[in-house]
Amino acid sequence: MLSAVEIGPQRYRASYGRYLEDFTVGDVYEHRPGRTLTDNDNIQFALLTMNQHPMHCDAAYAAKSEFGKLLINSPLTLAVVVGMTVNDVSGKAIANLGWKDIDISAPVFAGDTLYAETKVLEKRESKSRPGQGIVTVITTAFNQKNVQVMAFQRTFLVARRGHGVNDDIC
Repeated sequence: MLSAVEIGPQRYRASYGRYLEDFTVGDVYEHRPGRTLTDNDNIQFALLTMNQHPMHCDAAYAAKSEFGKLLINSPLTLAVVVGMTVNDVSGKAIANLGWKDIDISAPVFAGDTLYAETKVLEKRESKSRPGQGIVTVITTAFNQKNVQVMAFQRTFLVARRGHGVNDDIC
């Protein structure tokens, strides 16, 4: 959640993310803007990660597949969708604690625009870390045709208000 905090007369500072108190079980955050993926994104990611499967970087090979064209690398899709959630969900997180049930339900191609939403599943105070809590969410991603392409659960550690590492900065 990108919001502004008044820090002086007619002076505001952007605040990034949510504290533990800002999460309510059942709330859904729609992440905007969307992100259109390109062939260039896909090739750069393939080179960066050394995942050079021909379905991601060899158009002639991919043309003979059931999809008829290059697929966007699924870890790239995951990375982009997670990135879309940071300002609403984990901008004040201290650490990711776990991921589970990553479901890739439809292919993503260059030119597809992704949108995402996150639902808060659980929230509790940490038993071992005063001033911090644990939040579990499920994020679902859709393409421009509103077809679900991915979903995953994520659990992370987040500060309570007044206990953040950089409360004075963001």
